[in-house]
Amino acid sequence: MKGWANIVFINEVKDNLVNNIIPFWKNLKDDENGGYYGFLDFNLELHKKAIKGVILNSRILWFFTNAYTTLNDKECLDYATHAYEFLKNHCLDKEYGGVYWSMTYDGTPEDTTKHTYNQAFAIYALSSYYGATKDEEALKIAYDLYNLIEAKCKDNVGYLEAFDRTFEPVDNDKLSENGLMASKTMNTLLHVFEAYTELYRVDKNEKVADNLRWMMDQFADVLYNPERRILEVFFDENMKTLSDLNSYGHDIEASWLIDRGCEVLGDKAYTEKMLNVTNALREHILEEGFDGNSLNNECFKGEVDTTKIWWVEAEAILGYINGYQLDSSKTEYIEAASKIWNFTRDYMIDKRPGSEWFYDLDKNGTPISKKEIVGPWKCPYHNGRMCFEVIKRNVDW
Repeated sequence: MKGWANIVFINEVKDNLVNNIIPFWKNLKDDENGGYYGFLDFNLELHKKAIKGVILNSRILWFFTNAYTTLNDKECLDYATHAYEFLKNHCLDKEYGGVYWSMTYDGTPEDTTKHTYNQAFAIYALSSYYGATKDEEALKIAYDLYNLIEAKCKDNVGYLEAFDRTFEPVDNDKLSENGLMASKTMNTLLHVFEAYTELYRVDKNEKVADNLRWMMDQFADVLYNPERRILEVFFDENMKTLSDLNSYGHDIEASWLIDRGCEVLGDKAYTEKMLNVTNALREHILEEGFDGNSLNNECFKGEVDTTKIWWVEAEAILGYINGYQLDSSKTEYIEAASKIWNFTRDYMIDKRPGSEWFYDLDKNGTPISKKEIVGPWKCPYHNGRMCFEVIKRNVDW
């Protein structure tokens, strides 16, 4: 795309953010019980007494904070503060520390599991909120969660993941799949890295910087499979891989999040080291995961899952824009980003009034599972972030 096509693309993305995604999530604000409603089904029926996932609430806090900083829309900061108050007053365990997995609709603990992934998203959101507001209380809570992860959720080879309320280990069923029970996952490590990147961005704590370097070594030396050019996904407690799964969505997301971490850290040696990994991930996914119009979900035991999932498409658009900005000779990256956006615009964005994006589609663009439009995992984090990044990067090609 050149010139006018670039302007059209950015304007389309911004229009979807301003006139679809932001108003949709504003309408889910629960003024009676706090936070945001936790479930809107495929038929657009709002379940006001559904559980409120803490990951969902953290992601909404992050989303409205970044809507404010990207668009200078002060009303969005009010919506972020609403999410922050719910997290602070209801989601934190005042006795044992950490955030719960989920709350009832009225803010009572529903699932008291403590998961490292969940703590990470709270840190991510709180760090952004502090960066926007300079609210010292938010930063303190973020550091309380950071210290908890480092003290209770980490061993000498990685981050343990699932615990009961008192931080005794339990089965990691919430982040395992395909018949596996993984003690450690690439997914959780990636989002701890993402959270610590944001914490370091807003506070420049050298202990956090050391954690980022340690995790980059894990990505490059343990998780990355140079023969397959993928990040392994599921591991036992000793970081031995348990599956041949290749998650295209997580790999393209990891490629740009690792690049972002290097940018924020500003360590030339690690930037050079990690670029070898992220370049390989981008190339491999384009070769094997991109079908010419959109990104497939994953490959497991040699079988490609051609399902199109909302977050995978959003991360692919951003991942390939990022790759092009790092190397403008890679015009195939920006062409892929453009085609994935066109598919997303035409099929993934739900045109029904009162909706947002579909959860998933088949390869022809038809909703297949009729999964929820809002739920514990279906949130404005991936698609919102893609929009923010497109606007802020204002990429020219």
